[in-house]
Formats: sequence, C-alpha cells, structure tokens
Amino acid sequence: MNGKIVASAIVIVAVIFGAAIYYLQVYGFYREVPVTGAQDVQLVTLSDGAPAPVAHADFRAIDADSSPIRYRACFTTPLSIDAARALYVAAPDVLPRNAPGWFGCFDAATIGAEIKAGTAATFLSIKNIAYGVDRVIAITADGRGYAWHTLNECGAKDYDGTVVGETCPPPPSGAKND
Repeated sequence: MNGKIVASAIVIVAVIFGAAIYYLQVYGFYREVPVTGAQDVQLVTLSDGAPAPVAHADFRAIDADSSPIRYRACFTTPLSIDAARALYVAAPDVLPRNAPGWFGCFDAATIGAEIKAGTAATFLSIKNIAYGVDRVIAITADGRGYAWHTLNECGAKDYDGTVVGETCPPPPSGAKND
C-alpha cells in the first residue's frame, strides 16, 4: 500500500512540474509589447546606415525578458519589396524562429516558405538590439510584415563559446565570453 502512495505522489509531482514548465515556456514569460507608433517598425537605410521608421498598421508584438530572441511581431505595410530593396539594408538568409502557437499572426514555417520562394524579403531593422542579436523584418509581396530577433555572427560565436574575436564589439559584463 505504501508503494502505491509513493508512486502516485511521484507521478502527481511529475505531472504538475511538467505542466508548470510547459506553461512557463509557452505562455508565462511572454508579454504583449505596447504599440508606440512610428518606432515600432524601423529599417536600416542604405544611405546612412541608421534605422528609419517605416509606415505600418495593425502592429502586434510579443516579447519576453527571459531571452533576447523571443521577440515576434506582425504588421501590415504599404512598402513594396522592390521599394524596400532600393532603400534599406537586406538581411539575406535569415529565417524566422517559431512563435508560440497562441500568437496566431506569426507562422514561422509560412514566413520561411515565402522567403525561400522569393515572395518575401528580409531586411535589417536594428543591429545589436541586445549584444549579438539583430532585429530582422520580412516584408511580403502582399504587404504583410513580420519582425523577429536573430543571433548575428558575434552573438552566435558568444553563444557557442568560441572566441568572439576583434571584429565584434566587446561583450558586455555578464556575457558568456566575459
């Protein structure tokens, strides 16, 4: 009889612990990002290398303090892909990371397929928004836009533990290679 009670307690604790981890990963750490206006969507210009606001509407975004790469956003824009290519810095070969299923406007598989098919293009939004992390924006042919954070070369090196090197800025205190 005591063995059944102990086994039951272990199973109950494991189920509660598993449910808590699932909740924290999918829901708990995320928060809606408040809409701030023109600064919500920016692209780095070819002319001076500075971020400039881009016309947009229907902006929705989520973020989490637990990781700098959890940011996701969706919006619409009148900016065409060709106009964006003429004005802004491209970010080739950058595919989005998955968003939580409850953030329905951001489907990484669909966005990635559009990028690969050429019906969407990616651009640099903000370089080093956090150390080694860039914000990237994809614009589709039908005027939808998506934003996410991705590791840049310095962030990837810092994350995997290789020497960052002289081409990267020094990591802030507390970074892995510090």
